Amino acid sequence: MIDQRQTGRSLIAKEGIMAMNLGCHMIAVSLGVVLFAGAGLAAEPAGRGKFVNARIEIGEMMTDYFKGGSGYGDGQRPSQEQMRQMGADINAKLTALLAKHDLTLDEYRKRSPEVFADDAAVKEYLNQHSDLKQRYEALPLDRMGRGGSTGRGY
Repeated sequence: MIDQRQTGRSLIAKEGIMAMNLGCHMIAVSLGVVLFAGAGLAAEPAGRGKFVNARIEIGEMMTDYFKGGSGYGDGQRPSQEQMRQMGADINAKLTALLAKHDLTLDEYRKRSPEVFADDAAVKEYLNQHSDLKQRYEALPLDRMGRGGSTGRGY
């Protein structure tokens, strides 16, 4: 005979985990689309620097943003409203960060895959800027899962 209390707890735990995984996947997919989707023109060397600098700052910002866990309590998941607020907050921060580099979110989405596809050019740029190279290499590799994307971190 199955204990009803144990089965109920198992279902609640599984639903919570599934919902949390769904939320994490939604954020990961959203950021992946923001940062890696689209195709565009290859960047000239001056433009490449803007994209590399932006990628480094985005990676550092996102690492800081998610450092220390979710902060929603032991085993609790964010509500749908909290997820929407988090998405809006991340979008606002990305927009402000990209504006410092004279880039829009759409332009970054469109051109970054092409810019970072030229790995030799990115490495050449980083070799010319050792301080940036250190920061770039410190970014979490494969944070969002590559899935065919290029570059480090975000």
